[in-house]
Amino acid sequence: MTQPALQHHALLCHPSARFPSVIDVTSGAEFAPDGQLELHYRVKTAPTLLALPAAQAPGPCDGLWQHTCCEAFIAGEGQAGYHEFNLSPSGQWAAYRFAAYRQRSDNPLPAGEPQIHFLPATDGFTLTARLPKAWLPASRRLQLGLTVVIEDAEGSKTYWALSHAGEQADFHLRQSFVLTLTPDTP
Repeated sequence: MTQPALQHHALLCHPSARFPSVIDVTSGAEFAPDGQLELHYRVKTAPTLLALPAAQAPGPCDGLWQHTCCEAFIAGEGQAGYHEFNLSPSGQWAAYRFAAYRQRSDNPLPAGEPQIHFLPATDGFTLTARLPKAWLPASRRLQLGLTVVIEDAEGSKTYWALSHAGEQADFHLRQSFVLTLTPDTP
């Protein structure tokens, strides 16, 4: 059986700030045959107006969301806890587990690391990442909030998401986890 083509979803800029040079921000998610979660992001804009972090050795790093960064917030349906993943164009990443809204859990994720592929383009960039299956919440259905922080060349930031549930940009709000995926489990 052939899998359906990945569906890309438009991300919306939080209304508290506008970044006029961005043309289009989209994202999508799908399960790979091995159960890992593949995340896809596409930002279309004039690259000279976009601040991208310099390439670094891949590895974990805090504070990535303070610059251009692709993110995913993932929860099991009906579960209070969730996971946050920060995926930087630099190749660095961060993975966090939360017991409830903004309550960081002391229970770390299992060992592993995402596979990140960043591709600059003449009209922006694409970033794809594959998250280890062991990093995903154990649930029959996952609820995702796909987001992007975009920093412009002057240091201003805008916040893009499938949905914004708050007056201020807050990707942790569970009401913004609007994409539902069902893992293919035998």
